[in-house]
Amino acid sequence: MSASINVRAFMAPDDPEACMRFYEGHSKLLQIYFGINKITSGNVDWISHKNTVVVIVEDDTGTKTYGGARVQMADGVLPLPIELAIGKYDPKIYSDVKIGSAEICGLWNSKEVAGMGIGSLILSRVCVALMTQLPVDNVHVLCAPITTRGAKRVGAVIDTSLGNEGVFYYPKDDLVATAMIIRDVHEVSSADQSERDLIFNLRKNPNQIRVETGPKGSFEVNYQLGLPQWV
Repeated sequence: MSASINVRAFMAPDDPEACMRFYEGHSKLLQIYFGINKITSGNVDWISHKNTVVVIVEDDTGTKTYGGARVQMADGVLPLPIELAIGKYDPKIYSDVKIGSAEICGLWNSKEVAGMGIGSLILSRVCVALMTQLPVDNVHVLCAPITTRGAKRVGAVIDTSLGNEGVFYYPKDDLVATAMIIRDVHEVSSADQSERDLIFNLRKNPNQIRVETGPKGSFEVNYQLGLPQWV
């Protein structure tokens, strides 16, 4: 792996090649670790969806993908993955999702960067930081047990109005998923203060190079998070 890591954000239709690298890496990871061939956030409809933002983690050549996440905005055209995932269990999600809602979904990282904090913290932090560039006021997250803690750190709370106090058996009967939500994407008042400071730093300076420290040590990240101005 190269010494420097790039984390960039773009609208999905603007870079189909990077979207396919994202899709293939995510699909491979789900199959290897969970034996899952299909989940709602793992389809390809989002690749041409103009209201989907892709966050991708790459090497400094822009050809090797280490992970990513997506922010999909509700537009009445493409359902959010959380609607497809839990709607049959709790139809309340359909009335909760409206214009102004979004979902952070498809979060993953490869084995090469495991233990660096990219999947557990950096990608969640970046997605929340992006919210003020988008026409959204609340964001949903459907978390596996391993990602629930990270979501809480960046301001998500369990949506106890859904399922069994927010809990569902998904994507298989022996796996648990938790519905979470950030209702104040501008203030992120429930976030840990250290994370809130980092989120606001990325909002103020979306394009920056900084040294991040994860469980396996420090590494340099080149953030490229400026999106086209929303019209």
